[in-house]
Amino acid sequence: MSGHLTLSQKPLIGLLMEDLELFAGSLGHQSFRGRQLFDWIYRKNVYNYSEMSDLPVSLREKIAEIPIHPLKMVNNDMSTSKQTQKYLFELESGEKIESVLMIDGKRVTICLSTQVGCAVDCDFCATGKMGFIQNLTAGEIIDQFLQLQKIIERKITNVVFMGMGEPFLNYESSILAADLLHHPKGINMGAWRITISTAGITKKIKQYANDGHPYKLAVSLNGSYEEQRLITMPITKTQSFSELLEVSQYYTHQSRKRVTFEYVLMAGVNDNPQDAKNLKQILGPINCKLNLIPYNEINGPYRRPADAEIKLFISALKNASFPVTVRWSKGQDIDAGCGQLATASDYSK
Repeated sequence: MSGHLTLSQKPLIGLLMEDLELFAGSLGHQSFRGRQLFDWIYRKNVYNYSEMSDLPVSLREKIAEIPIHPLKMVNNDMSTSKQTQKYLFELESGEKIESVLMIDGKRVTICLSTQVGCAVDCDFCATGKMGFIQNLTAGEIIDQFLQLQKIIERKITNVVFMGMGEPFLNYESSILAADLLHHPKGINMGAWRITISTAGITKKIKQYANDGHPYKLAVSLNGSYEEQRLITMPITKTQSFSELLEVSQYYTHQSRKRVTFEYVLMAGVNDNPQDAKNLKQILGPINCKLNLIPYNEINGPYRRPADAEIKLFISALKNASFPVTVRWSKGQDIDAGCGQLATASDYSK
C-alpha cells in the first residue's frame, strides 16, 4: 500500500484502489467512493473532479485542491516520419524526464522513464551521462502513460519500461506502476503487452522471477563475452556476464516465460560476425529471443555499423535456435531513439 493519504496535496495518481478507499473513509465517506475515484482516474482518465458525476458534491469539494497528476507536460517533438513523438515532463521537484510514443501500424507503444538520470552509466547511453538524480514515484511513472493516452487519438497498445533510468534500481515503484497498468478495474492492459527492461541487475532479476510478476522481461546484453560487454557496460565489473546469463536462465525456468536479450550493435565493438556466432552458442540453451538494435548515435565515440555490416551480422545468426528480430529505431532525428534520452542541461548531445 502506498500509505495513508491526507489533505496534504499528494497527487492521487499512483495510489492503489485500497489507498483510495482508505482516503474516502478518512473524509467521512464510504469506501466504495474510493473505488469510484479509482475508476475515474485510471479507467476513464478524467482530469477534472467536476466531471466525476457519481461522486457526491461534498466529497468533490473536500478534494478540490488535491492535484490528480504529479507531472506537468512542458514540451513535445515529432519525428519527420510522424511515427515517433518525444514528450518532456516536469516533476514536482523541478527535474525533467522524457517519454517516447512510437507508432508502427496498429501497434502504439509508449516508452516510460523510471528515474531522472541513471546510475548504471552505460558508456553509449545519453541518460547514463546525466548520472543518477532521483527515482520516480509509481505515480510519476504511470502519469506519463495517462497524459499521453489523453491527448492522442489512438489507444496505446504496449508499454515498455525502457526510457530514462534503470527500472530494477527503482524496483517497487516500477512494479507498482506496471500493476496499475494491468489492474482489471483500471487501465486493464494485458500483462503480455508490458515489458520491463534491465541493464542486468542480477539480484533483482532473481527477485523478479521469485515474485512471479506476469510482465515480460528484457535484458540488455550488448556483448558476446565478458570483456566485450565490460567496454560499454561498467556494471559487468560487479555483475559478471556468466552470472547474468545464469540468472536469465533461472528467470525462464521460474516464470516459464521467454526472456528477450537486447543487443545494441556498435561499429567495431560488438558487430563482428564472430560475435553473432558466439551469441548462437551462449544463448542456445536459454529460452530467449534476441533483439538487435543498430546503435543510435549521441555525442560520443561509438558509431552505428554500416547497413552492410548489420546484414552480415544478421546472416551469421541464421539457423539460431532462438528467434532474432531487428529494431530499426524511429525518432533518431529528435533524439528519441533507444539510448538517446537525456534532459540534463549540462549534457550536450
